[in-house]
Amino acid sequence: MAASPYNTEGLPAIRAGVARTVITPEGDITMAGYYHERIGARVRDELHCRALVLDDGECRICMITLDLIFVARTWADAAREMIVERTGIPADRVIISATHTHTGPSVSSSYRWSGPEEWMEKLPGMIADTAEAAANDMFDAVLFPGMQDEGYLASNRLGRTRDGDEVFSSEGVLGHAGPVDTELIALGVRDHDGTVRAVLVNYGMHVDVIGGGGADFVSADWPGEMERAIAGVYGEQAIAVFVNGPCGDINHRLWHETRQPGEGEAKAVQMGRTYAGLAVAAIEVAEPMEETGCGSKFEDLRIPYYTRDEKLTAEIEAMKQREDLEYFEEATVKSFEHWDKDGQIADVPVQVMRFGELMIVGLPGEVFTKWGMEIKHWSPTPWTIVVELANDALGYIPTTDQALRGGYGAKPILSRRLVADAGRQITDWVQVAMWEVWEGEDRPSERPRMGEGGSAVPDKKS
Repeated sequence: MAASPYNTEGLPAIRAGVARTVITPEGDITMAGYYHERIGARVRDELHCRALVLDDGECRICMITLDLIFVARTWADAAREMIVERTGIPADRVIISATHTHTGPSVSSSYRWSGPEEWMEKLPGMIADTAEAAANDMFDAVLFPGMQDEGYLASNRLGRTRDGDEVFSSEGVLGHAGPVDTELIALGVRDHDGTVRAVLVNYGMHVDVIGGGGADFVSADWPGEMERAIAGVYGEQAIAVFVNGPCGDINHRLWHETRQPGEGEAKAVQMGRTYAGLAVAAIEVAEPMEETGCGSKFEDLRIPYYTRDEKLTAEIEAMKQREDLEYFEEATVKSFEHWDKDGQIADVPVQVMRFGELMIVGLPGEVFTKWGMEIKHWSPTPWTIVVELANDALGYIPTTDQALRGGYGAKPILSRRLVADAGRQITDWVQVAMWEVWEGEDRPSERPRMGEGGSAVPDKKS
């Protein structure tokens, strides 16, 4: 083995394993992500399951990401059980998330349509196979956490109207109804001769670019293009493990005139290359991680589902009297009629894992970006990776105030399944859990140094 190009003296003894497997269903598939049927009759690019295992000699964690619309609790739990049995990694140190591609198969049964049954039966085994492959092919590794900002491609898609409501539009609004988190965190996983074996990327952006409502093909969308671009720099052995950040109110459509591509394949390629470039820049100038230590917490929070009330019932009845319903209004009526969660309590899986200087947070829904920014703001480490659509899919999770303003992602039943205050309950639990995990091994209870405006500034930020 060639000598390491980095000074590894005194660095922790870390081992890593990474694997990627194809999970694309065969034949024509009903695709997820829209309120009308779309059939994927051809495969533009394969869908994958990717697994990254990290081991510091005392404990191991496993991060899994799937090129799918979301993760269903039923088959995620089945996969986790297999992973525990095959690898010995504890269940609370396995996180399973989805990239949120809208050009993949349906992954659950609903009143609209169902996923391919035979494929869904095999899916937990395919996930476990990938994790097992990563755990069985470990190598001595050096981890390089880095960070870059990207503020050109993302837009908060909700607008605030003059009357205080919010809409999924840029027309007739006062401005954006929320922020964009411009922080892209990347973790370079190198072996001791400097070869990049994996790049973990965390950034909040909807994965609905390449096909739109008229898509007739299967694709991993821009995260697939990002992996191709990363492989173009580091080689085919470099697997890109993309974990999507909170982006329930974020997408790629800008509110100003531009000559750049707005959607479709060209836009997906542009975005993939941009995020790949940022990830490469982040890890190329990063210092290696110098700390070890591991911890985790996983809990099912008991949070009520939304219960149909008089206001929404009256709104639905008024819609039924009209013949000119818009796309989302038709979907709202159908969703309302099939809602069966009144008065019920949801088990909401929330997860926190620490590995060295990294804090990894798993949230089970499409989370509005403010919640992710709040979690990172109060985290004990600047290297905080917030992952949405992890371990389950419980609809959109808007901020408490936005849940009452009617914008898409906040609309009860259509997109929001839990009570309005669910996001605050989840975020409060995460803050406490992060500090408990961080201080679990007699660590000093001090926050990172603060920069201008009170934002955490990593000592190793690119």
